[in-house]
Formats: sequence, structure tokens, C-alpha cells
Amino acid sequence: MSETIQMKEHLLALKEEALEVLEKVATPKELADLRVKYSGKKGALTEILRGMGKLSAEERPVVGQVANEVREAIEEVVNRKQDEFTKAETNERLQAEKIDVTLPGRALPQGGLHPLNKVIEQIEDIFTGMGYRVAEGPQAETDYYNFEALNLPKNHPARDMQDSFYLTEDLLMRTHTSPVQIRAMEAMKGETPIKVICPGTVFRRDDDDATHSFQFHQIEGLVIGKDIRMSDLKGTLLQFAREMFGESTEIRLRPSFFPFTEPSAEVDVTFVKKNGERVWIEILGCGMVHPKVLEMGGFDPEVYSGFAFGMGVERIAILKYGIDDIRHFYNSDLSFLKQFARQ
Repeated sequence: MSETIQMKEHLLALKEEALEVLEKVATPKELADLRVKYSGKKGALTEILRGMGKLSAEERPVVGQVANEVREAIEEVVNRKQDEFTKAETNERLQAEKIDVTLPGRALPQGGLHPLNKVIEQIEDIFTGMGYRVAEGPQAETDYYNFEALNLPKNHPARDMQDSFYLTEDLLMRTHTSPVQIRAMEAMKGETPIKVICPGTVFRRDDDDATHSFQFHQIEGLVIGKDIRMSDLKGTLLQFAREMFGESTEIRLRPSFFPFTEPSAEVDVTFVKKNGERVWIEILGCGMVHPKVLEMGGFDPEVYSGFAFGMGVERIAILKYGIDDIRHFYNSDLSFLKQFARQ
């Protein structure tokens, strides 16, 4: 038998063996090993083709053509099986990673309003329900609006009650929200009625402790019109106290002093302690607007009158929620804040 016929038979036998074995492979690794075995550089096909050096120039193309057909047949099966393994692996991964759209979504944790913001919103709701509007002003305020327009001229001893953070000789961090009242009066240009509340952050040089902070929040109120009386002020504050603390709440007014009101009063509310004892607790200051303040705001005190009041939001929140230390509001302690998200 000639060398050409023998090589062709060997090639065809290798093809038949390889195709039969390759069809039965079960893993990608087994497929890779068989590919090397049959068509690798040291594989069976290469070993047969080494005998082509014994062939004549006319015989080599004939054997070469058969060898190429065998190689292509083997590679075709290898590639097909590789695609099958790849698709199977992809499907398996997709099954493992698929999202079940019928499952309920994962609930994200929800925050809540800070207790001070909750109290501010409640106070605003109470007073807007009585016809007030909310007015705001700058936190960095001029000496004129913070003191002088409120009947506190320079070197007035009452300024010592509000030790301040001055930014320049004439600019300071406001010590109360009363400057907003003056700005609201100026904006009205002598027109009435004025009914505003002024919420905001205020600043005073104070040592931080359980009941004090250098930064805190106030809400002040102002009413100006004709025939405004002290009884109007008391009725307004009684309505506020009962909506904030409960219908059984009572208030009392004690004489006091504020440079921007005359007469002035401290306001106490009834409060039931944990042991059931009913006591009076101070919550705010108030009074009839001082004639000089009316004049500075552009109103004739002979024609118009008004009342003003101011309260610390932290003090209201402490009473409302039974908190014993003002610093809890500022420490960002989630264990403290989370309880208010449910209220």
C-alpha cells in the first residue's frame, strides 16, 4: 500500500475517533484536553502529518487537503461544544442571579422630622390658623435692627441680658428674632393689621449646659392694629397653650421687664409632673409693644397699639416631650431622634 493511501486512512480514522469522542465530552476542561490531544502542536493530527516528508510533490497536496478537512471537522465539533458549554454556563448564572419581580421590594429606612422642626411646624400651624403669617429675616443682623430699633440704644444696660457674637462693630449674630418684627413693620409702611410670627435660629454667648446653648431657636409674634389690648394678648396665648399642651392647660401672666414692651409679662402654664403634681412653669415673655418701638417701625402710637411675644422652641419641646437636657437636640443621637419619627 502506498504512503499516500496509508496517511489518508490514518487521517480518516483519526477523524472518526475524534468526532465520536468529542460528542461525548461532559465538561469544558475535558473538551480542552481533547482539543490538545487531537489538533494541538503535539497532537495526533500533527504526528500523522510529520510523515508528509516522505511523499512526493504530487502526493503532498492530496494528503494536505484531507488533513485540512479532518482539522476543520474536529474544530467545528470543538467550537460547537464550546458554545454549548458557554450557553449552559450563562443560563445557569442567569438562573442563579435572576430577580424575582414578584417579591416585595426591600423597604428603605425612613427618616423623620427633627423634634425641634416638629415643634416649629406645630407652632406655625397654630398661629397661621389664627390668621398670622410667617415672616423671616437674616441671622447676621445690624446693631440697629437687633437693638436700637427695639428701644435698646447703645450702652443701654439691658443689652447685658443678651451678650452677643459681633462680626463687625455694627454687625452681629442676632440674639433674638425681634429684628424680624421691625422689618415686618417697615415693610407695611404704616398699614395695618400686622399679624406675624417670626421663627428662626438665634445666638448668644452662653455656656452650654442642660438648659442653655449658645445657639437655639425662637418664635416671636407681633400684632399691630387699632384698639389692641392686653386682653387680646392673653386670649391669644391661652389659645396657643391649650392647642400645644392640651385643653385643660391654664396660663398666668406675671409682671416683668422687656425694653421693647410696656407693660411686660412672663407667661406660665400649668404642667403636670410625673408624680401627678400640678405646677406652674414659665414658657415665654410678652407685652404690649412699646410706643418707641411703634414709632421706629413707622406707626403712630397715638393711633395704633399692639402686642408681642417670644418663646424658645427648645423650652416648648422639652415640656411637650418630657426631655431633661437641651443638648439631646443637638447631639445627632439616632437612638434619641428615632422616637420622634413615630410621633
